[in-house]
Amino acid sequence: MSTRTRMALVANLLSLLFSTAVIHSSQSILPLRSFKISANVTYDCIDIYKQPGLNHPLLKTHKIQMKSSVSRPELKMQTSKNETSNKNKIGCPNGTVPILRNTKEYVTNSQIFSEKHFHLLSPDSPGLHIAGVRSNGGPFRGVKAWFSGNALNVGKDQISYSHIYIGSQSKNQINYISAGWIINPGLYGDQRVWTFGFWKGKDGKGCYNTACPGFVQVSKKIPIVEPNVLKPGVPRWLRYSIHQDKTTGNWWITQLMKDAPNEDIGYWPKELFNLLDNGANMAGAGGVVQASPSGLSPPMGNGILPNGGPQDSGVFTNIEVLNSNYVQRKMDSFPMEVLVDSVKCYGLRIGSQKKFPHLGFFFNYGGLGGNECGV
Repeated sequence: MSTRTRMALVANLLSLLFSTAVIHSSQSILPLRSFKISANVTYDCIDIYKQPGLNHPLLKTHKIQMKSSVSRPELKMQTSKNETSNKNKIGCPNGTVPILRNTKEYVTNSQIFSEKHFHLLSPDSPGLHIAGVRSNGGPFRGVKAWFSGNALNVGKDQISYSHIYIGSQSKNQINYISAGWIINPGLYGDQRVWTFGFWKGKDGKGCYNTACPGFVQVSKKIPIVEPNVLKPGVPRWLRYSIHQDKTTGNWWITQLMKDAPNEDIGYWPKELFNLLDNGANMAGAGGVVQASPSGLSPPMGNGILPNGGPQDSGVFTNIEVLNSNYVQRKMDSFPMEVLVDSVKCYGLRIGSQKKFPHLGFFFNYGGLGGNECGV
């Protein structure tokens, strides 16, 4: 066999091997299954060990934790007869997790909104208003609440959300985790009510959901981000817990289910943070809005000021925190402050636990917004 022939055979063999490798590589990142929820919302079932969240440079040696070691008991609660149910349409095969298929626009918008995402440790922002409660000091190992999501008329340049959160601050450094309901047409491209998760870590940067690496999705049926189509005046309840794992130090988000086992959605690995190793020094819950540049503020909660009825306006119920020993306590068992910065447009009223004991510690909040909310 001539030298030229041998070289040709080697070249062909290398070409074949390269082609096989490319095909295998492309197949390994293809979803095993996909769920199209609407025209512009698709979830891909990705191998749990190849999900994009693990691509964060701080997670090169991270080992996935499949289940939280903190058990969160389900509480019984009376809810409105008009409450809508969330019939989950996603069920990925074993070994895969649902990841929202990102568009370039969504990723870009996520980066923009992450830079200016409000948290209780950030400086005041023009047009931003809050109504909520928080406890300081800690250390807190977690926070949980049951709270309603509602359809609202929020403009393209406005934001309205309701969330629970934990955080710590040291000098100019901030670690922060938040999760709940959000209406943000600038980010999601519509007025639907989305569930969301947000974090800000040791590098000073933050991220929504799975728009960039960091969050590790574990549930195969409940994604960290999901749209909900709600009818005006008909709430949907979200029962969330953010808590630090006793064994690993990771920060989990769990959906507390009604008449079903609780679902661990996933977690933010401890490697992302440098101020949350031994708990957080702040925990809270409430509503936040961002006005448009013109000064017009959107509605908060369900758009109605608190008037005494436990379900007549937006509501957070069964608000509890985990103390340093992982003992669950009502938030008002700790020093607590009420935060309302625009009484012209939004309000907050602490509920009567004697009158409504099944709601635990709760408060009503919200308002219509408008042009007179201040800066």
